[in-house]
Amino acid sequence: MTGDKRRLSRRLKAAAAATGCILVLVAAGAGWAYWHLNQNIRSVDIDSALGDDRPARAPVTVPTAAPSASASPLPTGVLNILVLGSDSRSGGENAALGGGDSTGARSDTAMVVHLDADRTKATVVSIPRDTLVTRPSCPTPSGGTTPTTHGAMFNSAYAVGGPVCAVKTVEQLTGVRMDHYIEIDFAGFAGLVDALGGVTVTTTQDIDDDMSHLHLDAGTHRLDGTQALAFARTRHGIGDGSDLGRIKLQQQLVAALLKEAGKTELLTDPAALYKMADAATGSLTTDTGLDSLGELRGLAQGLGAIPATGLTTVTMPVVAAPSDLNRVVAQEPAASTLWESLR
Repeated sequence: MTGDKRRLSRRLKAAAAATGCILVLVAAGAGWAYWHLNQNIRSVDIDSALGDDRPARAPVTVPTAAPSASASPLPTGVLNILVLGSDSRSGGENAALGGGDSTGARSDTAMVVHLDADRTKATVVSIPRDTLVTRPSCPTPSGGTTPTTHGAMFNSAYAVGGPVCAVKTVEQLTGVRMDHYIEIDFAGFAGLVDALGGVTVTTTQDIDDDMSHLHLDAGTHRLDGTQALAFARTRHGIGDGSDLGRIKLQQQLVAALLKEAGKTELLTDPAALYKMADAATGSLTTDTGLDSLGELRGLAQGLGAIPATGLTTVTMPVVAAPSDLNRVVAQEPAASTLWESLR
């Protein structure tokens, strides 16, 4: 395991511990705070919308005994979670945050987070937004359906059908059942970074991207929320300008965010913890199985149980699309082999 992955795993555990501390604090005596944080979380009933025409769900069992007398028993069984970063590009506020001048929202970040059955390993798989896929027919809130479309960009699923279509498209692409869905609004993400006091990143090359409004010299930088959001959106100012370069920046930013969330002084400062929790829950949309603090706390406990050697981060294997060299398609059989390992 590389040093970067080991550090990311430690930060994941620290952030999970921070989440647990937040929830203990609000549950211990701040009833209004608990209610407020619960109300922050938006949810979508994906299971009802998609019905039974989906990959099989992996069996889940609940241990009869907790790891300790003071802990709750943790569910076991394979768990797959689709995590999307939704990028609204309409309105003056989002334009100021580097969202461009187009309307609507897009899934600019997509990761499948896989937890092994015994919670000793986790795999995070990034899916490039420029991947060409067959977008399935999806139900719409009005009661209609979207047409099946071949050769569609992956992130168009969210644009035309929201979370439900994003989940259905990922399940068709991977053959893996998504047990949960978590969406992080990018504008809300900027608020979360500011609540943490910023994040520190290191770049090995200059970044000069007028489209994301980010201009950084090579070196180490402390980013505020606006800059961190631009960092997550940057693609034209690095490497060959492809989405693969942006994915690397996003993975670095996630590691930096987890490092800030796990800092000791944050864990011992109730006001700072609440500020972070308010920003975090205010930027979340989940499926109905994760739409409460209690359910999110259970997920955080599962993440916190993963040892330092147990985290793997990869990108779905892709190659240039024959029909458009500016797009990519899944590289077979490597992609199918990867997804098979997560079932």
